[in-house]
Amino acid sequence: MHGEKCYFEKCEKVLLMNTSKTYLITGASSGLGLAVADNLALKRQKVIAVARGEEKLIQLKSSHPDFVSIYTGDLTDDNFLMNLTASLPEKIHGVFINAGGPPAGRFEDLSISEWDDAYQLVIRWKIQLIKHLLPVFLKQNYGRILFSESTSVTRPVSNLVLSNSLRMSIVGLVRTLVSEYKGTAITFNVLAPGFHETKAVERVYKKLSDQKNISLTEAKKQLDASIPVGHTGNPQDYAELASWILSDAASFITGQVFNIDGGVSV
Repeated sequence: MHGEKCYFEKCEKVLLMNTSKTYLITGASSGLGLAVADNLALKRQKVIAVARGEEKLIQLKSSHPDFVSIYTGDLTDDNFLMNLTASLPEKIHGVFINAGGPPAGRFEDLSISEWDDAYQLVIRWKIQLIKHLLPVFLKQNYGRILFSESTSVTRPVSNLVLSNSLRMSIVGLVRTLVSEYKGTAITFNVLAPGFHETKAVERVYKKLSDQKNISLTEAKKQLDASIPVGHTGNPQDYAELASWILSDAASFITGQVFNIDGGVSV
């Protein structure tokens, strides 16, 4: 703290991420996952970045060559997931579990096979990953497990029955794990983002523009107006919160769902 005396006992926790740790970040090549990976690397944390988009991962590593290692592949593929977990370092301190969502659709329009595919995308690989990481965290008596899901876990979104239904199961999993692993220094939390300035929200602008026959600029104005704070979210702000929850400073935070949606879920 540059020679300054801290008012509080154990004041090292006042400094966010004052020691270097290692974090696994999935979906790290774009959007919110990329923002979190970049934010952690800027804080001089070791980042293991995983995604399907190799080009973006290479760009991330080139920006932070001393702090980022990359793995390219599909986490829903059992072989890739097995190879990834086998190659992880012995010490890993936290994981940010993030991926794209299932397709849109109404209940009556979706087949059982589409539900099966959505289960693979939203739930199955995440459980496999946690099953590998929990023994590591238990051995070192420390771990941060942070899921990035959607504001739909607190307020269903129209025409997204797959996401609304299956993402809720992650909240149930998190709260169950808090109970089953009480007495350890492992925390389990969920981020529930709304609209942020990513490629995903650009697709929302385009869809709104086509549906209403309006310009993209007008579509953005209308979406902004539907959000209580009057604008979409900044991925860097989201990443700051994620980094804090992954840090030592958040040791008393577990079993929580953090809505980051500009007030939409209120």
